[in-house]
Amino acid sequence: MSIRRADSLGGKAAIVGIGATEFSKDSGRSELKLAVEAVRAALDDAGLTPADVDGLVTFTMDTSPEITVAQAAGIGELSFFSRIHYGGGAACATVQQAALAVASGIAEVVVCYRAFNERSGRRFGSGVQRREPTAEGAALGWNLPYGLLTPASWVAMAAQRYLHAYGLDPVVFGHVAVVDRRHAARNPAAYFHGKPITLADHAASRWIVEPLRLLDCCQETDGGQALVVTSVERARDLPRPPAVVVAAAQGAGRSQEQMTSFYRDGLTGLPETAVVARQLWRTSGLSPADIDVGILYDHFTPFVLMQLEEFGFCGPGEAGDFVAADALPLNTHGGQLGEAYLHGMNGIAEAVRQIRGASVNQVAGAARSLVTAGTGVPTSGLVLGADG
Repeated sequence: MSIRRADSLGGKAAIVGIGATEFSKDSGRSELKLAVEAVRAALDDAGLTPADVDGLVTFTMDTSPEITVAQAAGIGELSFFSRIHYGGGAACATVQQAALAVASGIAEVVVCYRAFNERSGRRFGSGVQRREPTAEGAALGWNLPYGLLTPASWVAMAAQRYLHAYGLDPVVFGHVAVVDRRHAARNPAAYFHGKPITLADHAASRWIVEPLRLLDCCQETDGGQALVVTSVERARDLPRPPAVVVAAAQGAGRSQEQMTSFYRDGLTGLPETAVVARQLWRTSGLSPADIDVGILYDHFTPFVLMQLEEFGFCGPGEAGDFVAADALPLNTHGGQLGEAYLHGMNGIAEAVRQIRGASVNQVAGAARSLVTAGTGVPTSGLVLGADG
C-alpha cells in the first residue's frame, strides 16, 4: 500500500549549489576525478567549502564511494552517507535523501553527486553483459533469450503497445526529440549545441528497435554533476537564490521490474510514475496547472509521453499533441537527448537554474519546476520552488 497522505518534508530543505564538469564522449580522466570536480564546483556555486559538508549521497551504480570522494575533495567527518538503487530512477531520490537528513538534523550540508565515463567506459546502452547471478538477473532471464538484450529493446515493447492502443504513429515520439534538441541548440553546455533537428530528421534516423529510432534514444556521456542541499533557513544566507524542495517522492509499482515489467495489466503507462505523481501532488498541494517548467527524464522519448499522462498534464494517448503544442516548457536544458546523459542529475540542475532565473532557455516567471527520474524502473521525483 502506498502512502495515502501528505508527508511533512516539503519546505524544509533547498538546493543551494549546482556544479558540473564538461559533458563529453571521452573525459580523459577517472570517474573519481569527475566526481570531485563536480562536488567542488557545486560548493563554490553555493558559497560553501568542503569543511561545511557532513553528508554525501550517490547512486549504487557509482564507482566513487562516498568516503573516497570525501577524502579526495577535502571533506572531513561525515554524519550521513547514502546510496540509492535503480540507476536513473535514483536521481531525484538523492535529493530526497539529502532533504530528509537535513530536515531531521542528521546532517547540515549534504552533497548529491553522480559521475561516470558512460561513453568511454561502461556503456549502459549496450545492455546486459557479464551479469552476476541475482534475483534481478533471474527476472531478465525470461526476456534475454528472445532477443530483448538492451534498454532500447525493453522500452520498444511498451512503445509499440502504446502506439497500437491509441492508434498513433511513431511521429508522436519525434515531438519530444525535436523539443529537446531545440533547447539543446541554444545551450552552450549541451553536446548538441547548435544542432536542432526537425520531425523529418527524426523520421529519417535509423531504426534501433522498432518503433524506436536513433533520435528516440538518449546519448551516452562522460561527466559529473553535483548538487548541494541544506536547510531553507541556512539557504537564505547564501549567495544564490535557493530552490526549495516543495515535495519529493519515490515510487515502485505493482509487479515492478527493472525495464521489463511486461506482466502488468497494461503496457501503455508507467505505474511507478503514478505513485510518485500522487505523492508529489498530495504533499505540495499543487496540480499540473501550477507547474511552470517540466524536466522529465528522457532516456527514451515514449516514456516522456507516458510520464506527462501519468502526472495528469493530458489524457492517455494525448501527450504527443501536448508536446507538439508546447503546452508546457519541457527539458529546457536539452534533456538527456540533447544536453547530456548524467542519469538525470543534470536535469535537476536545470530545474534549479529555472528557479534562479538563470537558464539559457529561461521561462519567464518560473517559480515551480517538476523534475522526474528514470522510468521503467523504481523511480523518484521532485517539485522545486522559489523561496517564499
